[in-house]
Amino acid sequence: MPIPSTTGRESDLVHLPHGPLPAYYGDGDAPARQRFIRRTFDDTAPDYDRLEKVLGLGTGSWYRRQALVRAGLTRGMQVIDVGMGTGLVSSEILRITGEPGRLIGVDPSPGMMAQAHLPAAVRCLEGTAERMPLPDASADFIVMGYALRHITDLAAAFAEFHRVLRPGGRVLVLEISKPRSAPGTMVLKAYMRGVVPLLARLISRKPSTPMLWRYYWDTIEACAAPEAVMHTLSGVGLHDVHREVALGIFSEYGARR
Repeated sequence: MPIPSTTGRESDLVHLPHGPLPAYYGDGDAPARQRFIRRTFDDTAPDYDRLEKVLGLGTGSWYRRQALVRAGLTRGMQVIDVGMGTGLVSSEILRITGEPGRLIGVDPSPGMMAQAHLPAAVRCLEGTAERMPLPDASADFIVMGYALRHITDLAAAFAEFHRVLRPGGRVLVLEISKPRSAPGTMVLKAYMRGVVPLLARLISRKPSTPMLWRYYWDTIEACAAPEAVMHTLSGVGLHDVHREVALGIFSEYGARR
């Protein structure tokens, strides 16, 4: 599908969320990367929620809920949770809307979705951000929580959001961003690449879980700059693009169709 561009040049848009990380998936081509990501998330799914609660010190669910409220989520909206994983964002969506029949989760990992303890009325569909199994203009609100670094093509994913949103519909992309300052980056790197994998080794059941958290940091460090993400959101035709930052590292990218 051609990617719409309001910049005049499709080449202006960002496609790869970060450069290759061959330490994890060989030569770094897109199919190898996707196989690695799906295999890793399928394998570590049983550990994911437990470790997230420990590492978030109990604040993760509160923050996600507040970010959704700030982005304008309300009752009555048809909501798509892209990269729903184990349903951590979906659970907070339902706390706000109370309407499981108006929530659809999309994720490429059946293993992660199998760990999502959500009401039966929530539809969980296997798919990717770049190709969602949903009709045009069918959603009022699309959220993607901490999955931007794991997709293959930012521009294609954002164009897909534009396609699936109704006119006036909202986008919220939650992501962890590298701190602006060098000392802040050093502290976060020491935590994400050192402390977190150590804790994961102590409390996880799957041997690949510590590696997943090291991979998390490496993708954060290599991720496209926030300005490039915002430029690409605008470039596919989305409007009112903005970014809010919490605690210096939590980015909330918002936009409208």
